[in-house]
Amino acid sequence: MLPERELKNNLNDRRSFLKLLAAAPLFATIASRSFASTVAATTGKSSSADVYTRLGVRPLINARGTWTYLSGSLELPGVREAVEAASRQFVDLFELQRAAGKKLAELSGAESGMVTSGSAGAMALATAGCIAGTDPKNVWQLPDTTGLKHEVVMLGGRSAFDSAIRLAGGKLVLAHGVDNLQSAITPQTAMVYTTWRDDRLQNTLKITRAAGVPLLLDDAAGIPPFENFRRYAKIGVDLYCFSGGKGLGGPQCSGVLLGRKDLIDAAMANNNPWEGAVCRPMKVGKEEIIGILAAVEYWSQADLADLTKEWQSRVERIQKLVQTVPGVTTSIMTPQDENSYPTLTVKWDVQRFGLTVDQCAQQLREGEPRIEVLTNNNPSGVPAVREGDDPKAKEEAPPNVLQIISMTLQQGEDLTVGNRLRQILDKARKQSQ
Repeated sequence: MLPERELKNNLNDRRSFLKLLAAAPLFATIASRSFASTVAATTGKSSSADVYTRLGVRPLINARGTWTYLSGSLELPGVREAVEAASRQFVDLFELQRAAGKKLAELSGAESGMVTSGSAGAMALATAGCIAGTDPKNVWQLPDTTGLKHEVVMLGGRSAFDSAIRLAGGKLVLAHGVDNLQSAITPQTAMVYTTWRDDRLQNTLKITRAAGVPLLLDDAAGIPPFENFRRYAKIGVDLYCFSGGKGLGGPQCSGVLLGRKDLIDAAMANNNPWEGAVCRPMKVGKEEIIGILAAVEYWSQADLADLTKEWQSRVERIQKLVQTVPGVTTSIMTPQDENSYPTLTVKWDVQRFGLTVDQCAQQLREGEPRIEVLTNNNPSGVPAVREGDDPKAKEEAPPNVLQIISMTLQQGEDLTVGNRLRQILDKARKQSQ
């Protein structure tokens, strides 16, 4: 009879063999693509990457997700076509925004809508509209709020993006939760802001409606699913916004603000192209407006199940490659609150491998091609920012794990990511032995 340790080693060897066997077709595909790339490189043909490389900027494989500092998401093919078509003629932007608002209302069920410069732009516009309304004197006065209601209750605490509210003249008032909301609302309250999308939203609306104060819901990364585009209108949220350059796949510098017609009209009165409006710098052009409409129309008809199946397949292929390394464990899950794409989490014993998560991410970043993955590091965060609002709550950093987001990967990149990550982890494991 074999000793227990030997039995365990044999079992581990068998498991490793089975994992290698399962990944064998992927290794064969990687080898054939490597050969094809070598042949293609000898032709000297230019690529879309040349517009960046000639400036000394390296394009990257985005396995981190729709982060703005990584240029968000790629525009949908239909969006690119719409943007190109929009660029060829002149139009009156006042007329175009009104027409776009009608179309957005039709697609969302909200009373009206408008195209903004991202969700942060929508936050600023909503704030300006709720403070100044449509009165030209008030519009010109902002961000000076003398004599105007200007307090904005931050329900759930401060946000890294609340500068968008402050620059339009909003004074932040923090509320820990729904129980604190009533006391936070005063005669000077112009708006309540939140990112809550769960059951607390209905309880919040009961309080804001009774107080006659509009609620702005920020759901920047809330699409997909597209049902969110319509859900908030059904439950009567006064104003709500989405980013256009994240899951929507619209122009990077775009967003959508939807809600009550009187509030959208007020936001438009404080917006580009009005000269003298506080939000004039948050400009969107005809290309962004037409592009975001194309993106919204696409999602209104898209088959999310088919897309999710493809996204799932990408991380499953990476999973098969990575878990051929002994000691590496993986799991796949889809977040339900936002960024709802199949996500692969990769773990290993940092001490035993002699490789930290940040070191692994750095090697992926410095290699060729450059690969960006998700860790708890935020290169675009202002270091002084502290989100939340409860001074008694201790801020605990989340565990640092390496994750791969499937949605921002292009066809074939999953194999590149999986193979590179496997090589880095396997090398670290062998060197530590």
